[in-house]
Amino acid sequence: MPTDTTVAPRFAGPRYDQTFPVLTAAEIARLSKFGTVRRYADGDRMIETGKPSPGMFIILSGRVVISQRDGLGHVTPIIEEGPGQFLAEVGQLSNRAALVDGHAEGEVEVVVIPPAGLRALLVAEAELGERIMRALILRRVNLIESGLGGPVLIGSTKDNGVVRLQGFLTRNGQPHHLLDPAADPEAGALVARHAPAPRDLPLVVTPDGAVLRNPSEIELAHQLGMITLERDHTVYDVAVVGAGPAGLATAVYAASEGLSVVVVDARAFGGQAGASARIENYFGFPTGITGQALVGRAFVQAQKFGAEMVIPSTVETLDCSLADGAFGLVLNCGERIRSRAVVVASGARYRRPDLDALPEFEGKGVWYWASPIEAKLCAGEEVILVGGGNSAGQAAVYLSGHAAKVRMMVRADGLAESMSRYLIDRIAAAANIELMTRTEIVALEGDADRGLERVRWRDRESGAEDEAPIRNVFLFVGADPATGWLAGCGVTLDKGGFVLTGPAADFEGMRPPTPLESAVPGVYAVGDVRSGSVKRVGGAIGEGAQVVAALHGFLAETPPPTL
Repeated sequence: MPTDTTVAPRFAGPRYDQTFPVLTAAEIARLSKFGTVRRYADGDRMIETGKPSPGMFIILSGRVVISQRDGLGHVTPIIEEGPGQFLAEVGQLSNRAALVDGHAEGEVEVVVIPPAGLRALLVAEAELGERIMRALILRRVNLIESGLGGPVLIGSTKDNGVVRLQGFLTRNGQPHHLLDPAADPEAGALVARHAPAPRDLPLVVTPDGAVLRNPSEIELAHQLGMITLERDHTVYDVAVVGAGPAGLATAVYAASEGLSVVVVDARAFGGQAGASARIENYFGFPTGITGQALVGRAFVQAQKFGAEMVIPSTVETLDCSLADGAFGLVLNCGERIRSRAVVVASGARYRRPDLDALPEFEGKGVWYWASPIEAKLCAGEEVILVGGGNSAGQAAVYLSGHAAKVRMMVRADGLAESMSRYLIDRIAAAANIELMTRTEIVALEGDADRGLERVRWRDRESGAEDEAPIRNVFLFVGADPATGWLAGCGVTLDKGGFVLTGPAADFEGMRPPTPLESAVPGVYAVGDVRSGSVKRVGGAIGEGAQVVAALHGFLAETPPPTL
């Protein structure tokens, strides 16, 4: 079969053959049973950016040109694929909106494999499935790294709205790029036309040409086709609330064992773990792994087995009293999800110190995570990091590679009681990290428009105060459980608001509760949100796997709801 292709230079390289493999005739024959043959005329658009793709296309004859397009009309060729090659990336696992355009060059004949068929072949054809999955992931990585397609953010790199939306898109694996209107004439013209007031910034121009003024994450997600739930009459076996390590582990193991699973998260997959710069004490990764890489693999893996993702969407209430015996999850968009069982994996929300000006500077110099986006903002500057847990330690080490100096402040006498030894040693070895024990921030100063400009702190032992011109503060002072949406459904909480499970729960059922079961039969809690959990990534993943056995037992003894 011919293998010649015309490739945009950025996609050439040592992994090209893995990214765009060529299937043999025998391999195509094995895969064809999962799809149907379709023909396209010269010039037909087979894939359109922003619209759901029919699935994976295996090219039998003809050629297809793939290109990226942004909302400003810029089109960048990616590759021209021919017989034996296939068109797809990870979005096709779950019928997400396409990120590229594809049109027929001459008459084209293909095998179209819909998302369900693609998931089935990945499981049934182990060796072929591995090659295809690797290609799907590498293609998404290439699209993200190209910095050319997807929505265009227009605003200053230091604008808090830009940082907010960049973080949202990055953590959800969505390609995008940023234009500064002060430096780019085209961006400046768009601002003059569409953003007459500062509150209108940043602008977002989506691939279909829509212009959004300072959109919320959910508004942007809907415009990009990230949320595709249309299951009014579906009853899932399991609804997982929270897509952190615990929730994703539940989704992977439950879906791989044949249960129908839906996962809901308010912001992005990965939870707080997704923002970890490097996790070095997780089993099986001796050189460490970024939180985003770890949870990104789990996110794709869950979809491979058929788990549906509804991100971003917030569960506002849990209804445990539906007449048909199902549980009802009411989302902030007004939609309702029904399921036979619920796994609470909603984790925790970042705790905020009692500082008068704190809300004024959130997103304008005060941060609750340390990603490459925030690291760029403080390059070469002095920063303050508050907190003594593992997340704080990981962030301090990461920021020390970008900031001129990291002042690490803790209220305690040291780090030994709250941090892993390897991180304590790493911090001690970093010349530009200063550990300040028995110290707390007492004031934040600055301007509502320019952001944080100065920080004052106090020695808790002597009472002496000091201050410095610091523009970035990173807060890792713990978190409070995200359990407000459980109010009134019968799930009992401890005094800290974490979900009680097992013997500690005031169980309503006729049998003894399983260890991860809440007071309501069929509602389980795993990970950080559960009372008594160890609050570590490994522990959360272990609980997410462990709960699946209990789910099988509950579903086996509970009749399905009447539709």
